[in-house]
Parts: sequence; structure tokens; C-alpha cells
Amino acid sequence: MWNQPTQNQLAQLPKLGETESVPLKDKVLHMHFFLGGCDWWIAEYDGEDLLWGFAMLNGDRDNAEWGYISFKELKELVAPPGLEVERDLHWRPRKASEIKEVKTYD
Repeated sequence: MWNQPTQNQLAQLPKLGETESVPLKDKVLHMHFFLGGCDWWIAEYDGEDLLWGFAMLNGDRDNAEWGYISFKELKELVAPPGLEVERDLHWRPRKASEIKEVKTYD
């Protein structure tokens, strides 16, 4: 993985389930990872492996969804010819409703 977040950066994410009462449109997405046409926006972290957020694979917004993402699997993902998932260093945390690709089911 390119630009892997540090343990300190990960520790600052809300814990898994901590934002459960927050409507999807108001959830803050703290990190963004990408590879080609695939994107993962992260709202929560369990402190070990599980991330929770929104994933859109191959630009397919119709089948994109909120759910759990294995951080271990994300770090190990490699696409030919050796491309790795990258963390967006220019990302600033924002509400899901501010990101046109993210479905909030309103």
C-alpha cells in the first residue's frame, strides 16, 4: 500500500459502531483509498483490522455500498502491473453528503 496511515492516524478514527446513530449523509469520511477506478472512504475503524465505510469498485455506483472492509486485504491488494492501493494524501474529512460518489439513500 502506498502512503499507509500510521497507527496514530488510525487511532484517531472513530471506533467501530461509534457513529451508528449518525445518519449516513452526516457520517464523516476520514480517509480515502483508491486504486484505478476503485475507491474506499473510511468512517470507522475497530483498532485491529476492520474498517467501515463506503466502497465503490470499478466506478460502479449502482452496486457501491456501505459496509466492512478488511484493512489487511486492502493493504495486500495488487492490480497488474503491480499497482497498489493508495491513501489520498490530499483528502480532508467531510460528510458523506458532500461526496457525489457516495450514496446516502436520502
